[in-house]
Amino acid sequence: MISKISGTILSGGAGRRFNGRSKAKIVIDGETIISRMISTIRDLFDEIIIVTNTPGEFEELNNYKIVSDQFLNVGPLGGIHAALKASSNDAIFLFAGDMPILDKKIIITQIDFYNKNKCDVVIPRILGNIEPLHSIYNVSVLETLEEYLSRGHDYAVREFIKLVNVKYLQFEGSEENKNAFTNINSASDLKRLKINLL
Repeated sequence: MISKISGTILSGGAGRRFNGRSKAKIVIDGETIISRMISTIRDLFDEIIIVTNTPGEFEELNNYKIVSDQFLNVGPLGGIHAALKASSNDAIFLFAGDMPILDKKIIITQIDFYNKNKCDVVIPRILGNIEPLHSIYNVSVLETLEEYLSRGHDYAVREFIKLVNVKYLQFEGSEENKNAFTNINSASDLKRLKINLL
């Protein structure tokens, strides 16, 4: 178990492509995405935080810490802020709530890298793409993030991280690694992953 990092799942808002359901509640092989994610990470973190603005949708998970955004309509940065505020630890490991094939080996590799490198944020990079919603954020960025959100900037995570000390961790572009970072953005993504998961 990793004692100084809180595992955090951004469950997001309603998925317009999925009949208004949160993507975290999509069922794959009889299990919701968020349940699959928790099963993967629960023995790695002493605290799990679920960030959602529809907490009633996640009542069955109330044994975990469930929090909502304080800054509304600012995208994932609002969820990152809420998680950092709620964390009992020095950092959060942030996961988008629509990543059904998390890989424990990758998560542990990121944590080891974070522990060995002095930085505010650790972001994985694969095939030239960065994954800021599968990343570790130290609570030291909270003040900078609050100031950034209060001033009404471009609310892209990629813009915010330019203000803090980020280190990137390169992963090879294997099929296994690509699947581990896959988000469900459409029904076709879901269909492809259901085939992979059978």
